[in-house]
Amino acid sequence: MNCQRRRSFVKKAFIGCAGFISLGCLPFVRGVATATGNPGPGRGAPGSSSGSSLRAPGEGGLQGDFAGGDMGRGESAGGHSGRGDVQQAQGTGGTEAMFYRKLDNNLVQCQLCPHRCKIEPGNSGFCRVRQNRRGTLYSMVYGRPCTVDTGPIEKAPLYHFVPGHRRLCLATVGCNLRCRYCHNWHISQRAPGEVRELRMSASQIVDEAARHGVRSISFTYTEPTIFYEYVHDISRLAKERGLKTSIVSNGYINPEPMRRLLPYLDAVKIDLKAFSDSFYREISSARLDPVLQTLKLLREEDAFFEIVCLVVPTLNDDPGEIRMMCEWIAGNLGRDVPVHFTRFAPSYRLTNLPPTPVRTLEAAIGTALGSGLQYVYIGNVPGHMNNSTYCGRCDERLIHRTHFTVLENNIENGKCRYCGYAIRGIWEV
Repeated sequence: MNCQRRRSFVKKAFIGCAGFISLGCLPFVRGVATATGNPGPGRGAPGSSSGSSLRAPGEGGLQGDFAGGDMGRGESAGGHSGRGDVQQAQGTGGTEAMFYRKLDNNLVQCQLCPHRCKIEPGNSGFCRVRQNRRGTLYSMVYGRPCTVDTGPIEKAPLYHFVPGHRRLCLATVGCNLRCRYCHNWHISQRAPGEVRELRMSASQIVDEAARHGVRSISFTYTEPTIFYEYVHDISRLAKERGLKTSIVSNGYINPEPMRRLLPYLDAVKIDLKAFSDSFYREISSARLDPVLQTLKLLREEDAFFEIVCLVVPTLNDDPGEIRMMCEWIAGNLGRDVPVHFTRFAPSYRLTNLPPTPVRTLEAAIGTALGSGLQYVYIGNVPGHMNNSTYCGRCDERLIHRTHFTVLENNIENGKCRYCGYAIRGIWEV
């Protein structure tokens, strides 16, 4: 399909949809003060489903790779920002955390994400998984994944990262956001011990990837930031074994932890949940700006990343907001950043809203192309033409996809086989 035909299709979809699109608090947990202290939603009710692969017995039903987070400002001097070998907490089952400060009276302040929780002894942070034990902060999920399975990289979605390959996926419980539509709330909104967990060291995870013959390891389903130490150690070992790594993240992480992790990562997918601070506060119990700072950092560090925006009817589907987001991406991150607009499905605490109309997503594609973005996609609509990758110059179809399946790949040595244009991405292991 040539450029004129594809852009004409999207333009018509955008015009037809214009009249249809709707216009469109961080908590204090007992013993935990966050950076802003606004009230947020609490935990969800327990959930269960069938297991699969190495998923802990009784857990499962993962709906996709949804995560959340953003990056904050620099770390304070004197914080605990590094360690050599893993420090196991004697008698606690935890591992000493990276990136925290010790305060008076055995309080600690976590420096990992923008919440910057101040945590009293015996309590955990907003993420539920980082606990103050007598003035030392521990990760209570190191080596305790609640799911380990395999799947296509397209599910992340990462469309410009070795298309068609399979990856080992893993997650622990917990998250540093409270997204009201989370599809994996039954693990993201839980604390250690509330679901069944596996016991696997970093080296065992890498061995498992080799056993399955996959080409990469992906940290996904919940938020990798909150099991940072585990991600760090697995990624370092994976690189030594010649495996690629990726994280599916909300971007809610401070700059120094992100920089420390980047040498061990090959690809990052960031959920840009909306271009509205009020959305972040009311729907996810977070803030927008730290996520934008994370995205800018990734570009400054020349890391490969893709952006996903889940379009939720009446909440973040305003055409003006989508236009501002696309223009910000093009102006601050570059026209060649892959951007996905994915379809919302009712879930968790937003079951009252309908699925996103396809024409709303098509209108977003039109806006993105009109803003100069070169690689834009529609997700969660199997068979749509915008599942596929088109050349940023000649607009020929390069990768033909149907949902998670790659049917054809016409990228050769990182370039369009038709016009020779270099396509941003990682195309070979």
